Amino acid sequence: MEILGKDSIFTSMKQNDLFATDFVVPFTRPFSKEARDWVRQYCGDQINVTKYRAIRNQIFEFLDISDYDDIQLLIKDAKQRVQRHDRAVILLANMFGIEGNSREIQKRLHEYAHTANDVVSYLSSKILAPYSSHIETTNEIEVTSDPVDLLLIVFDDRYHKKARFEAKRKLTLMNLAGSIDQRERETDIENKFNGFLHFLNEYVWSPSMKIGELEIVYLISQHDMESFACTSVRVVDEKAMQALPAKQGQKITLIKRRRFCKGKREIPIYVTIRKKPPAAKVLKLLRKNQKNPAVAVDDELGLMAVLNTISDVQHFQQHLTQSALKIDSFMTLEDISDTLTGKSYKSNNSGSSDKTQMLKFFARLGGMRVEFILHTNQSYLNYIYQRDVAHDEYEVKRIFDSGVAELLFPPDIYKLNLSEIRTQQLNRFRRQIEEL
Repeated sequence: MEILGKDSIFTSMKQNDLFATDFVVPFTRPFSKEARDWVRQYCGDQINVTKYRAIRNQIFEFLDISDYDDIQLLIKDAKQRVQRHDRAVILLANMFGIEGNSREIQKRLHEYAHTANDVVSYLSSKILAPYSSHIETTNEIEVTSDPVDLLLIVFDDRYHKKARFEAKRKLTLMNLAGSIDQRERETDIENKFNGFLHFLNEYVWSPSMKIGELEIVYLISQHDMESFACTSVRVVDEKAMQALPAKQGQKITLIKRRRFCKGKREIPIYVTIRKKPPAAKVLKLLRKNQKNPAVAVDDELGLMAVLNTISDVQHFQQHLTQSALKIDSFMTLEDISDTLTGKSYKSNNSGSSDKTQMLKFFARLGGMRVEFILHTNQSYLNYIYQRDVAHDEYEVKRIFDSGVAELLFPPDIYKLNLSEIRTQQLNRFRRQIEEL
């Protein structure tokens, strides 16, 4: 389902649909030309009428009002707003299963608002970095974390169209952040992440190395000038690295490796362990056109590993299974995808490339389900450098191609040509990747 299509579950944020934010709030003048035009455009479709009534009823119930005139009264009555705020805290705590006193609940809601801000900050800092000033959130919206205040701003004609849209957007992102937080508490993800780290340190990594000890090496790779795919790679230590001259088409990549034991042999392995942060989970829900993290976010715990050869990859997979037995747990592999041996990679994810090479699977062990992505040195270098495969390019494509960029930053408000920006950003990351 497309996030901008008719099956989008984020209807309230779409700027080409019945809840589009306009220059004026139509409900403050129900008999105005704008209001009549809105009725003519959208209310002939019964589905739109049903969606409108559902959202309207939620708004009225949340604010404890009976019509739109009451919203304007609330905007002007600070005392009534405080009462609605206190009531909303209880309602939201019960909806998201938040326990604690009022102060603890408000702290949690503030964290949801912080996550909503982080979504925009993340895109501003990387994928849309050259346009950060264009997409910067209005100050008044960025510092507001109370859901009642944000909802009232949506209907407050004193605020500019951009600010009112951003208030609505922040409410949507806060709601997703709340669902994610509830899911994390239900699945006890924090303790499971710590347990996963303990499992690796106690049973997977070589006891000859201290916890956190890493060996620095460099991958010296040569790349095809047309596709920038890795054609050859060798591993050198820090001393040998100092005597190497720079060459065209060459990349030098630092990695820090641990080791694991295969019989009497110690095999080096570069590992990055990931617990996906809330802002990244929010973006994934948007890309998947989902509000339920139990359905869309299946990779909360993850490990990416890089080994010298395919044989070492297979040894590590076997070692994981044997290590799980040490904690009295059977380990099963689920959703296995292996393209290291030349098969094409097929994914339904926006922006993904069928040239991607990796061994990917989920491992269920010790009450956890962990995503593993295993690379050889060569496939890892393609993952970060090859044209149409590199992860930096993939991040750009999936944000634009999924429709998330347009949903969060609609062109009629932010005055951005997103199609041109997609091309410019892909070219920008490509230049950064290929420079010496």
